[in-house]
Amino acid sequence: MRYNRSAFTLIEVLISVALLGIILTGLYKMLNQQRDTNIRLFNYLQNSLERDKVISVLYKDILYSDGNITLNSDEFDRICIDSTRNSLYGLGLAKVCWLVEKDEHNLLRVEGNSYQLPLNSDTQKFVKIDETLKHIKLFDIYRQKKSGDILVVAQVDSKAPYTFLVQGIKQPPKPKKRKKKDNNGTKSNKDNKTIKLKSKSLFM
Repeated sequence: MRYNRSAFTLIEVLISVALLGIILTGLYKMLNQQRDTNIRLFNYLQNSLERDKVISVLYKDILYSDGNITLNSDEFDRICIDSTRNSLYGLGLAKVCWLVEKDEHNLLRVEGNSYQLPLNSDTQKFVKIDETLKHIKLFDIYRQKKSGDILVVAQVDSKAPYTFLVQGIKQPPKPKKRKKKDNNGTKSNKDNKTIKLKSKSLFM
């Protein structure tokens, strides 16, 4: 007579447990790798958003300026904007400078009202210094005098460089020098010639 088995043997149970352990180990490794990938992707996106935010601030600093911009070229360029409406600290008009530290090559943004670089202990109290990007590899700025176009190229580590162009930021015209008056009420020019001032009567 044949008997129907209603239970597994001990060997079958052990084999099933071993196979289940192998499968679960593989699934755990796969999930762990997926989690690490997601963390790296999240960090990359966060860093990209931070870099995009910094570049956006620099772009607005230039765009909302009065055109009075000074560029200094060295290993890393430096840009100083005498007056911009793009203030991060609630100033009506702010002076903003972007420069790269020599030691750690971090990109700094300096904002204040009236200051000179390098900062001293007195003026440093009235300015805000923000460390924006770390490990700058390239920071070059080019300006076309005739058109007023400003090209900015910035690169962090081995990442692809950021490049943007701000158009039509022309240097404001320099104020004309007034001719000096002498004691006799005449204007003197460079050739030492005198021109008599025309006087109008206040009465008809």
